[in-house]
Amino acid sequence: MSDQPAPDDAGARIAVASYVATLSADLSTMARRNGLEALGYILEMARLEAESKARQTPPGPNGRP
Repeated sequence: MSDQPAPDDAGARIAVASYVATLSADLSTMARRNGLEALGYILEMARLEAESKARQTPPGPNGRP
């Protein structure tokens, strides 16, 4: 598919990770407000992972940050 980023497109990966972090934070809040504590926790863990990936420095041309 032409609308998907190339696997080595670090900018796109960071953008997607940031988007997932935002969505999972919102979903976690919704879940917890409605008594879905376990689901809220899982979504919070997804948010933390996505934020971590969004902060990672993309590797340089030689594979090192």
